[in-house]
Formats: sequence, structure tokens, C-alpha cells
Amino acid sequence: MKSAIVATEFDVAGRLVNVQPTGSGNVNDTYMAVFRTHFSEERFILQKINSNVFPNPVQVMENMRTITEHVHRRLEETDEDADRVWQLPRIIPTRNGQDYLLDEEGEYWRAITLIASAKTHDCPQSVEHAHEAGTVLGHFQRMISDIPVGTLHDTLVGFHVTPSYLEKYDKAFATELGQRRALVSTSSRFCKRFIERRGGWCSVLEDARESGELQLRPIHGDPKISNIMIDDFTGKGTCIIDLDTVKPGLIQYDFGDCMRSCCNPGGEETQDLTEIYFDTDLCEAIISGYMSHADEFLTEADRHYLFDSIRLITFELGIRFFTDYLEGDVYFKTQYDSQNLNRARAQFRLCESIETRESQIRRALDRR
Repeated sequence: MKSAIVATEFDVAGRLVNVQPTGSGNVNDTYMAVFRTHFSEERFILQKINSNVFPNPVQVMENMRTITEHVHRRLEETDEDADRVWQLPRIIPTRNGQDYLLDEEGEYWRAITLIASAKTHDCPQSVEHAHEAGTVLGHFQRMISDIPVGTLHDTLVGFHVTPSYLEKYDKAFATELGQRRALVSTSSRFCKRFIERRGGWCSVLEDARESGELQLRPIHGDPKISNIMIDDFTGKGTCIIDLDTVKPGLIQYDFGDCMRSCCNPGGEETQDLTEIYFDTDLCEAIISGYMSHADEFLTEADRHYLFDSIRLITFELGIRFFTDYLEGDVYFKTQYDSQNLNRARAQFRLCESIETRESQIRRALDRR
């Protein structure tokens, strides 16, 4: 088993006893590795970086090193005043001191520490859970807010730049495969119409950036609820994981993605659209947690575009899922045919719900 051979190349004490797949991510191959000595056991996360998604894995790891070292240093400085033990995974070096392993087939592997006695969830478990998700995101953004944005690589050019996804959709639709898949069913035709009716609006955040209203800052890039860990003992959020997508960007995309994933009780994978709606109770809880830390660094312009970010990131993810469906499912992992189409339908249904509840969401944001 290749993952077992790779695991032994990292600087961990003891003997390898097990490696098995873990997690539900759509991009990287992720494993849990277990090493034992005569008196202890250590578990860590082993990942093969998907170079089709991340074309420069070295820069991904350099960003991760910059972020983790900076946050760990800040956590030590603020630890005495914290209401919990904040955590962030640490990179485990290879036995020759590198941050990653390049195997004989040109694949990049990395090892990171395991955040123990904590777990993630694909859907919000309660209003309290949503509050903690917002708290974790706000805290993380505050911890990285003073990192000079120029020290980070843009490892995913165009990532979370919604107009670029619309361009990619247009190209996919123009192909023979795209035409056939876009028109094959009522669901696919619905997605096509949904995108067409909102395409002219999707540059709202990028227009604000180009005008100088919004500034590029360090962002997580993928702060969905399944990347936020909750402490098993205290019920408090303890860290955010999956730092592949850390890069320069607009913090609105982070906020919007957290809201999108947390406020949809139906989740991304349901095929029953009646389960999908934007829960404003969860929304208010996230805002409360987020602002407890984000008040420190948000500008008035940042606040102005927070509602747009919720609607936009939901629309964007729907475009991405539908585009991948048109291209033949080449990006997101799937377990069945038309899964990406169903994912797109779910996001567009959620987008509709967000639009319906705009006044309620804006009132919740204005109260902070």
C-alpha cells in the first residue's frame, strides 16, 4: 500500500501500525496514520495533494508554513486571555527536514498533526454550533489579518473570483458534451436558466475591489462548516482545518462561504430540495460569533458587502458544480452519475432562499 510506505518517510516516532482513508473531502486523498512506540501512540493526517487542483503544491506548502507559524506565534501571545485552547494543525516534516515528500511518480504528500478530541460536522447541529462556527472563522481571520498579503502565493488564480467561473461555465456549455448535458433534463435546463438570469450581477465583489472599496487580505478560502472543528469536551470551536486554499483574497468570500454552508440544514448532498432553505436563526448565531472577533478588523466597506457575499458564494458554488457536471465530472469527486448536477440544484435552491430572506439577513447584519 503506497500510503503506508509514504507515511514512514515523515519524522514520527515509533512503528507504523495502520494507515486508512479518512475524511469526506472532495479534492485531496486523505489518510489517518497510526504509529506506536513501547509507551505511546501518535496519529497524524497524511494527504496526497491533488496537483490537478493545486498546480503548484510547493507554493501551497509555503503558504501553509507562513500561516501556521504566524498563527501559532499569535496564539502563544494571547493564550492567557483566551476562553479556550485555540488550535491549528502543525506541519510534520519528512525525515530529511522537508515540508513535503515528492514520490517517484511526481506526487506530493504532506503530513500534519491531528487535532484530537474534536470533530467536524457536515451540517449544523444546533444554534450553538453555528455560533461557534462564526466564532472560529472570526478568530482565524483576526489571527491572520496582520500578515502582509504579499507574502502569500496566489496558489489558485481565479479561485473565488465569481466572474471567472462564469467564463469557465460559458466555455463548458459551448462544447458538444456541455450542450448535451445542459439540455438533457428538466434539472439541467433549470440550472442553465438560473445562471443566465443572474450572470450580470456576479461581479459585485470584484467591482468593489477594482474600485478600491475592498482590499485583498489573507483568507482561508474554504471555511465551510465541515472544516470547523468542535471540541468534544467543551462544545466550543477549537480550530479551522484544510489550509490548502489559504491565499490573498476578499474576506467576504470567507464570510459568505461559512454562512452558506452553516445555514443550510439540508446540506450539500441532499436530493430532496424541500430540505434546503436558509435558516435565519443559524445566520444570526454565526453573525454574533463572527463579530465577536471580526469587529476588530472589518471596515465599513467590508460590512456593506457582507450580504452580497452570502448570496454570491452560494451562486458561485452552484456554477462550479454545474460546470463540472457539463465537463464530465473532472474536478469534484462523485459517487454516482449526476451528483454534481444535484449539488448545483441544491446551491441554486439555497440561493433562492437567501434572496427571499434578504431583508431579515440585512437586519441581522445591521444589528452588529
